[in-house]
Amino acid sequence: MNVLLAADTSLTGTEVLRRLAERDPAAAALRQTTILTILSRLQAHGLLTRTRLGRAYSYRPVADKPGLAARRMRRVLDDEADRNAVLARFVNDLSPHDEQVLRRLLTGELDS
Repeated sequence: MNVLLAADTSLTGTEVLRRLAERDPAAAALRQTTILTILSRLQAHGLLTRTRLGRAYSYRPVADKPGLAARRMRRVLDDEADRNAVLARFVNDLSPHDEQVLRRLLTGELDS
């Protein structure tokens, strides 16, 4: 995922594998099928979009790192029956700084 987040364009499985190997030579031992399986699973979970590129697909994250973190938080919230209790506990556990940031975001004082 970090390879795709760092890219300024969508990447095929081959390109992801090549960039992984550039970062970590041990990654060169990975098989292309392993990379394609991971990319397909990330796409199925809604974290990547894929576009047909000839006989292959190219992949791109649906959001940047903060956006992906927000999606994970929303998914956790969606899985809970008592959203109010979860949100209350979350807010109660925030640091004073994070609570102030949240207040400013909710009142429109800060841009997200």
